[in-house]
Amino acid sequence: MARWYIIHAYSGFENKVRDAIISEAERLGLSEGVEEVQVPTETITEVKRGKKVQVERKFMPGYVLAKLNLTDDVYHLVKNTPKVTGFLGSMNKPQAISEKEASRYFGGVADAQASPKREISVDYEIGDSVKVLDGPFASFNGIVEELDFDKAKVKVSVSIFGRATPVELDFEHVELAK
Repeated sequence: MARWYIIHAYSGFENKVRDAIISEAERLGLSEGVEEVQVPTETITEVKRGKKVQVERKFMPGYVLAKLNLTDDVYHLVKNTPKVTGFLGSMNKPQAISEKEASRYFGGVADAQASPKREISVDYEIGDSVKVLDGPFASFNGIVEELDFDKAKVKVSVSIFGRATPVELDFEHVELAK
């Protein structure tokens, strides 16, 4: 019976490890032992140069999930795959995880694609000099005072008639000043 296992791989090589395990299983005729190999990812929204961009990112860097019928041959196939350091488990013994726990990691993949997580990253931080791109303060420069990731708002102190005035704007209406 196939069960889910977590494979530890070099960070940044997760996709290569997934592809190598699948192709090596086909080459050796062990495809029935390797049912599925996944790299857990999530879709997030980032603000780059004032524009919202959907980005897929690994949320478990360095790990690959595989549904395996763990025979000795399949174990050695995975263990001898380049860039794999081993299985998650104790005392060199792979520890299976439940179907429910595995579905949490990419559980979905369909759910994540249907509604991206509300995580936003911006390329500026508190104290940075920014330029306002849109709205009544377009082309004004200011200093970032506050970042509110829950509301996707940034508070910028702009100089209006020689006075510093705090203005609340959406993340995508501001970019890092050059």
